Amino acid sequence: MPDFVGSVDQGTTSTRFMIFDHSGNEVARHQLEHEQILPRAGWVEHNPVEIWERTSAVIQTALGKAGLSSTDLAALGITNQRETSVVWDRRTGRPYYNAIVWQDTRTDKIASALERNGHGDTIRHKAGLPPATYFAGGKIQWILENVPGVREAAERGDAIFGTTDTWLTWHLTGGYRGGEHVTDVTNASRTMLMNLETLDWDDELLSLFDIPRAMLPDILPSSSPKAFGVTDSTGPLAGEVPITGVLGDQQAATVGQVCFAPGEAKNTYGTGNFMLLNTGTDIVRSTSGLLTTVAYQLGDDKPVYALEGSIAVTGSAVQWLRDQLGIISGASQSEALARQVEDNGGVYFVPAFSGLFAPYWRSDARGAIVGLSRFNTNAHLARATLESICYQTRDVTEAMTADSGVTLDVLKVDGGVTANELCMQIQADVLGVPVSRPVVAETTALGAAYAAGLAVGFWKNTDELRENWNEARRWEPEWDEKQREAGYAQWRKAVERTLDWVDVD
Repeated sequence: MPDFVGSVDQGTTSTRFMIFDHSGNEVARHQLEHEQILPRAGWVEHNPVEIWERTSAVIQTALGKAGLSSTDLAALGITNQRETSVVWDRRTGRPYYNAIVWQDTRTDKIASALERNGHGDTIRHKAGLPPATYFAGGKIQWILENVPGVREAAERGDAIFGTTDTWLTWHLTGGYRGGEHVTDVTNASRTMLMNLETLDWDDELLSLFDIPRAMLPDILPSSSPKAFGVTDSTGPLAGEVPITGVLGDQQAATVGQVCFAPGEAKNTYGTGNFMLLNTGTDIVRSTSGLLTTVAYQLGDDKPVYALEGSIAVTGSAVQWLRDQLGIISGASQSEALARQVEDNGGVYFVPAFSGLFAPYWRSDARGAIVGLSRFNTNAHLARATLESICYQTRDVTEAMTADSGVTLDVLKVDGGVTANELCMQIQADVLGVPVSRPVVAETTALGAAYAAGLAVGFWKNTDELRENWNEARRWEPEWDEKQREAGYAQWRKAVERTLDWVDVD
């Protein structure tokens, strides 16, 4: 068997390809950003063709860096930004419209109408999700209703849908020459269209969005031998590499953090924050504003479910300081700037740019900076931005404890923001529990590699994966309880100031 496993990590702002050895160590990587298209307020799009081109480029470059070829890969895993939606022509591969990104809020009227018409509880019970702009079902409906010719093409079977895992798998396995139109249970569980119990597209849910079943990919386990096809000879991996693992990015990070036992949780810090708590084979329905989702399904085993707290804007708030305000030149500078002050100076920043996700689910909210005085500087705003990441995580943690009864002893963290050591210290302070970062912080790509490798016997079982996990750094809380609760109370007041800003019909 070849010595390595490859992993495509197609994210919100960039695509990377990583190569791992049997110990879960990184052998090589390459990463390229893609354009963030913002046609109007609340709209966020990507060019699917650019994403495919970037994917091809990062695969070829990473292999070149390592001096490897496709024949050195035992399997390929794919992980992706989950709810971002693409509709394309299966005959030509041409997208009918740009990919509508998970952050996009143009479907707020679709979501509110579903709730207003009494369909919200049906969607929550069957799909585990509230009607919200976040998820893919409304995005597909919007394309069908607003892009000329797409509905007719869908009825003919020419227009097909996929999240970016499906888009890439289709291209990697041949594209218009016969590419596989497939997804996995974790990505399908983010559409508002899949029944959590049957793991299949649900006719009642499809009817609520008026989406033809023929548009949708086949749903497969997250890890299965050759289930997703093999790479085509004309693509960047010409050696017929089996694609055996596909997971949505946050579920992939759960696997990468080896959260295989009920009660284990991880938090990924990226464009947004996503905390997942493994609930085993039981479907736990939230009463506290969390999502019920599929965590993973390995081969023929029963699916494992999770409670998820999804936060729309965390790392992208730091990008906002860089790109829109220009007060830092790079994301790493946010830490140095925030360290110039001892605290936030009374400033709280709630980055509700796309409304508030878990546990509030308020599409009417918008970002707010409160508590300003002439005393405050850009350093206080930088500090408040880091604190907003941590306070939003506490909001989710409180909801998770209410739903599950599980109180965290330690928070496993991963993702790009974990490189900001001040932010991780603040996170420990705000939560009052230790924060632990693994040696391999990019656990999203690692989790997809694990899923792919398990399917072909590269790794024998999940116990072997646990042996690969090692802690790189731990942060212990330094705030006392009084400081912790006073800060959180002020945060909750700041959240209240963001509500009812946008009128949603």
